Amino acid sequence: MPAINIEDLSEKDKLKMEVEQLRKEVKLERQPVSKCSEDIKNYIEERSGEDPLVKGVPEDKNPFKEKGGCIIA
Repeated sequence: MPAINIEDLSEKDKLKMEVEQLRKEVKLERQPVSKCSEDIKNYIEERSGEDPLVKGVPEDKNPFKEKGGCIIA
């Protein structure tokens, strides 16, 4: 979908776009931040044992480890 330059639109077109966006947003189910943040925290804590950023990557499975050294003579 091509990008729309807002400055090129008439005021009427801008208002139509805003109304369309508000119609989409009103249909979304909302939840309190306190509940969502608790769910996210629990999700992260449950999976932290599998997270390579927390646990690390074994040397034999690390695709970024150096294959060999550089020798300057």
